[in-house]
Amino acid sequence: MSSAPASYPVTVEFDGPSPQSRLTVFFRIVMVIPHAIVLYALGIAQQVVAIIAWFAILITGKYPAGLYGFSVGVLRWQARVNAYAYLLTGVYPPFALDESPGYTARLRVVEQLENRNRLTTFFRLFMLIPHVIVLYLIGIAATIVLIIAWFVALFTAQVPPGMHNFLAGTLRWSLRVNAYGLLLTDEYPPFSLS
Repeated sequence: MSSAPASYPVTVEFDGPSPQSRLTVFFRIVMVIPHAIVLYALGIAQQVVAIIAWFAILITGKYPAGLYGFSVGVLRWQARVNAYAYLLTGVYPPFALDESPGYTARLRVVEQLENRNRLTTFFRLFMLIPHVIVLYLIGIAATIVLIIAWFVALFTAQVPPGMHNFLAGTLRWSLRVNAYGLLLTDEYPPFSLS
């Protein structure tokens, strides 16, 4: 099992590589479509929530609790679906905003509702630029690794540990940056796959 540094308020844990059904690996993209449709709609709502939260934090210094819970729930769901799509697990993800403690991919966010940093909130989009550039380049490598991992898993029914760890690290980094961009934390995300 690998996870993010314990000190960062957004942690993402993945179980290690395990055998997967070759049939579900072959049809993985098709199997993700129902989740993708629902998450597309939820993602739009999540962006609206982020805009509302941006104004709320700038005006009051607080992130509204209900909106915070919704945004974390959507991010948690995205983490599980992306883990499934990235071949990090063969277990089909649940359609749920709530935590799924037994699922092989787990996202946790330390709640930070009050005493938010208004200055970093105001400039949040600009502060994301370095991460977006680096993640774009890492994303190219991750796409290549994922294609190779897909072929390997078709023949061996498992993603090799090195590929699994790289894909998990890429997803972990991306989720931490997304959490920061969605104003779920004020702590700047580390430039790290771990």
